[in-house]
Amino acid sequence: MSWVIIHTGALLAGFLLDLAVGDPQWIPHPVRLIGSWITVAERWVRAVFPKTPKGELAGGCLFTAVVVLTSGLGAAAVTVFPVILFLRCGFTAAAMAAAFLLETVSVCYAVAVRSMRTESMKVQQALEENDLFRARRAVSMIVGRDTENLTKEGVAKAAVETVAEGTSDGIVSPLFWIALFGPVGGWIYKAVNTMDSMVGYRNDRYLYFGRCAARTDDVFNYIPSRIAAVFMIAAAGFLGLDSAEAYRIWKRDRRNHKSPNSAQTESACAGALGLKLAGDAWYFGKKVEKPFIGDEKKKTEPSDITEANRLMYGTAYLAACFAAAVRFSVLILTGV
Repeated sequence: MSWVIIHTGALLAGFLLDLAVGDPQWIPHPVRLIGSWITVAERWVRAVFPKTPKGELAGGCLFTAVVVLTSGLGAAAVTVFPVILFLRCGFTAAAMAAAFLLETVSVCYAVAVRSMRTESMKVQQALEENDLFRARRAVSMIVGRDTENLTKEGVAKAAVETVAEGTSDGIVSPLFWIALFGPVGGWIYKAVNTMDSMVGYRNDRYLYFGRCAARTDDVFNYIPSRIAAVFMIAAAGFLGLDSAEAYRIWKRDRRNHKSPNSAQTESACAGALGLKLAGDAWYFGKKVEKPFIGDEKKKTEPSDITEANRLMYGTAYLAACFAAAVRFSVLILTGV
């Protein structure tokens, strides 16, 4: 039972640590290391496989498998192997302390509540100061679309959409996989999600090579994104937002995206805030037609970024409690 308490407590402690300190810029973030490894692995795999659609599809599958496997082994080397070593040497107390500390830090790095708020609020601050150039530059740091021609409302919408989608990708999904498989599961998910953000584009370079990574990300996010939407609808209720409208728009528009997952939380957020989100966007200089999500009960304003963050925090608290309960149950059932 003591190990169950340690592992479950580390999940909650890591979540709270992220709320308190976020991602300090002076400490190297593991995601940057994963990103560097993805760049190297892509270069190595592309050098081996032929530059044909079939060759790039095959190379992309191998690339995805290699990144997932090495990320899992790396996470195990940092969080699991030291604990096993302590136990083999008979240092049970040291093993417990190491497990709690390493898992707490791993969870803190895996979730992104504080950093999402920090980065999105930079956008709001620039908009409120009527500095559209700075606002476009700030939002370009958290979105994948072209931002140089966005209007003030377009910038605000992009930030709200990113906070809504990030609630699932950056908070609920990693907590879900940590709850089931510990820090190793969480960091395998982070590797998959980082791959998708780097190579999961439908452009000339990644149409075939990045397809496996994009599909893998869809699979990993399928269940968590729907859990995130349900929690977001519930959070809207206790935050004084329109939970009934969040449910209605989610039920109607949750499939209004090429991704099977992205519109889940975007639709719930749009309904809760009374906004009309999504629509056509530009990527790498090309216009991509997208359906709208939500009904425009009011124009999107900079202050809506604050409201989206409130909704994100409410959803995150519910997700953390759920993840801790699942982690506790899994550990009891597996006899840890």
